[in-house]
Amino acid sequence: MASRALTPFQLMATLLVAFLATCHAGGIAVYWGQNDGEASLSDTCASGNYKFVILAFVYKFGKGQTTQLDLASHCDPSSGGCTGLSDDIRSCQSSGVKVLLSIGGGDGSYGLTSEGDARDVAAYLWNNYLGGTSSSRPLGDAVLDGIDFDIELGGAKYWDSLARDLKNMGKNQGGKGVLLSAAPQCPFPDEWDGNAIRTGLFDFVWVQFYNNPPCQVSAGRGAFMDAWKQWESVPAGQIFLGLPAAKDAAGTGFVPAGDLNSNVLPLIRGSPKYGGVMLWSKYYDDRTGYSSDIKSHV
Repeated sequence: MASRALTPFQLMATLLVAFLATCHAGGIAVYWGQNDGEASLSDTCASGNYKFVILAFVYKFGKGQTTQLDLASHCDPSSGGCTGLSDDIRSCQSSGVKVLLSIGGGDGSYGLTSEGDARDVAAYLWNNYLGGTSSSRPLGDAVLDGIDFDIELGGAKYWDSLARDLKNMGKNQGGKGVLLSAAPQCPFPDEWDGNAIRTGLFDFVWVQFYNNPPCQVSAGRGAFMDAWKQWESVPAGQIFLGLPAAKDAAGTGFVPAGDLNSNVLPLIRGSPKYGGVMLWSKYYDDRTGYSSDIKSHV
């Protein structure tokens, strides 16, 4: 059967649909570093499944403490054993993957006591992980793309100051700037990250829609969408749906890939600030293949 050429109107409509699909195409962010049973950092980025990889965690900082990084059994930063990750980080970045460092976490010793304390922490992060200089950079000389705020304890004060200081250092001291992300719980507003996010300085907010039954997907379409719309109201660049990559990766909140693709993502994918899906974590994703199952739908 002979094919029929598209009319100019049909061609324009087809191109518009393709353009809009591209505009709303999302990406997957994944946390890496808390289990040595997960793929290496370079292999994680080479998989092609992720747009962002978040190294977790700097779990001890502020309040006059010596800042400490914990990457489980991947390497020992205290003995200089993590500097070899520089090559992996550069490999990720050369393939278009943004690599961020997460501060905080659910189990740590951290907090900020003043604006001066926030400035000190910002200076440490800038000099040891970002565009500054230090003789003892834990991850070597690679320059990370940004800092992730996964603040789950330590009080609510001065995180906004830390965000401002980091952004200003990126602007004033040259280099490529500093991306900021946050990982608040889905109850709105977040108890810890809320003031920082309201600064309007955050490029990405990956909301944890798990371990919070009242607002996660299992609460029902109405409750979930109410929470999503609240998070879309914050002055941030993009909002991500944060989920566990396996049923045992969190206490509650796991959404089977088929259900996510068919019933959940269609509800939010057209949202103006939709950015994609965040997964906890690479270790669990390796076990389930969750990112591969959802990638074409995100």
